[in-house]
Amino acid sequence: MSRIGKAPIPVPAGVDINISDTNLVTVKGPKGTLQQDIDPVINIDINDGVMTVTRQSDIPRHRSLHGLSRTLLNNMVVGVTDGFTKELDIVGVGFRAAKEGQRLVMNLGFSHQVIVDEIEGVDIEVPAPNKIIISGIDKQKVGQFAADIRKKRPPEPYKGKGIRYTGEVVRRKVGKTGVGGN
Repeated sequence: MSRIGKAPIPVPAGVDINISDTNLVTVKGPKGTLQQDIDPVINIDINDGVMTVTRQSDIPRHRSLHGLSRTLLNNMVVGVTDGFTKELDIVGVGFRAAKEGQRLVMNLGFSHQVIVDEIEGVDIEVPAPNKIIISGIDKQKVGQFAADIRKKRPPEPYKGKGIRYTGEVVRRKVGKTGVGGN
C-alpha cells in the first residue's frame, strides 16, 4: 500500500466536495473552486469529514496513480482553504520589480524592462523592490508561474545575481584569480 496514498485527507468545515460518475472532483471552499479529473481506477470515499483514496488493484500503473491522486486531492482541499504562496527574491545592483496594474515590471540588468502579465487564478504582490510574492489556490499554477518568472534571470554562480526562491541556496563558484599566466 502506498504510504502517501493511504493517508486520509481531513476535509475542514466550509469545504464542499462533489464527485461525478466519471471521477471529476469539484472542491468548493472559501477561496474558490477547483476541478480535477481523477483516473477511474481510483476510488474516492468521503465519510465523517475525512476523504480516503483507494485503488482497485496492485498493478504498477494503479499503484503509481494512488499516491498522485491523493496528493492532487489534498492540494485542492488546502488550496481552497488556505491557498499557496511562493516568494522570490531579486538579487543584484539595480535589479528591482514593481507592479503596474495587472503587470509585473522588472529591471533585471537587460537593456529593456521585463514585463510579465498576471494570469487568471494567480495574484502578484511586490511588498519591496527586491521581493515578489505569488499566491493563488492552484498549487500547480502558482509553482509554474513562479518558475516562469525565475527563468527570466536565474541566479548565476559567480556573483549570485538574479531571481531566486526565498531560502534557495545558490552554489557559488570561484572566479579568476588573475595571478600568473602570460
